[in-house]
Amino acid sequence: MKSTLKNLLAKGGPFIGLILVIVLFSLPTETREFFLTYHNFKIIFTQTVIVAIGALGMTMIIVSGGIDLSVGSSIAFTSVVGALLIQRGWSAAPVVGAMMLSSALIGLLNGAAIAGLRMTPFIITLGTLGVARGSAKWMAENQTVNYDASPINQWMTTADPAGYALPPGVWVAIALATLTAVVLKNTVFGRHVFALGSNEATARLCGIPTVRLKIMIYALAGCFFGLAGLFQLSRLRQGDPTVAVGLELDIIAAVIIGGASLSGGVGTILGSMIGALIMAVLRNGSQQMGWPTYFQEIIIGLVIIVAVFLDRLRQGKQA
Repeated sequence: MKSTLKNLLAKGGPFIGLILVIVLFSLPTETREFFLTYHNFKIIFTQTVIVAIGALGMTMIIVSGGIDLSVGSSIAFTSVVGALLIQRGWSAAPVVGAMMLSSALIGLLNGAAIAGLRMTPFIITLGTLGVARGSAKWMAENQTVNYDASPINQWMTTADPAGYALPPGVWVAIALATLTAVVLKNTVFGRHVFALGSNEATARLCGIPTVRLKIMIYALAGCFFGLAGLFQLSRLRQGDPTVAVGLELDIIAAVIIGGASLSGGVGTILGSMIGALIMAVLRNGSQQMGWPTYFQEIIIGLVIIVAVFLDRLRQGKQA
């Protein structure tokens, strides 16, 4: 009975957390009337897209035993790249490809430095955070990049804001999450990612090319970060080099809340998506309660601390 309860909490913890957060904001009279309506959840789902897509790449990195602090800067960098290309008359498809490629190159550099030079992921990606942010400001000449209308602008909205249809970005996030979950669970690449995070030395002895694998993971995660930048661009309808400051904390928190371990080897895509929803519900409910931004940041910070504490507690019991 005790082991069954532990397994239930381990696997269903993110769902329980999501339900608790929803109940928390459903009870106050300030939010009760609107919070549980479909249109509010439509807003929540739309607000989840950027963090959710970023969490897909971060899940692979954290499961493999790494970390990436440069996500927010990568998103800002790719949004500026996309806006500049649209300014120059590029159509939607090449812009999407260029944004993914530019972010994948950032991930490739991170992976090469971490795996090839055997440097600490925390330090390398902290440095890349500054490089990508500075590069974005340089390309944008330290101002927002505006452009004429583009089909990309419609990917985070619907024709009828009061209707029941969800924006295309929500469906893209769901499709990518499903595909990534299948890849991690049912392919050799996915098994190697978990093996790398569980014990890198053992994985190397088993014949897994750990250096090449790390580079692939960071480059592939970069593609996801580029897509997150695409939807950030769609949402703002301009390239802003100062956007997404601190967004990496929301993305990492979503993955950890979803049950992934900072020690590596543990994590699921479904858990990360639930974690991203929890972050969006917290922000949405806080705004409806009229709480100031700094109070929301305190709450998010406490949630991250609790999630990491629970992860450490779980790892200690397993040991």
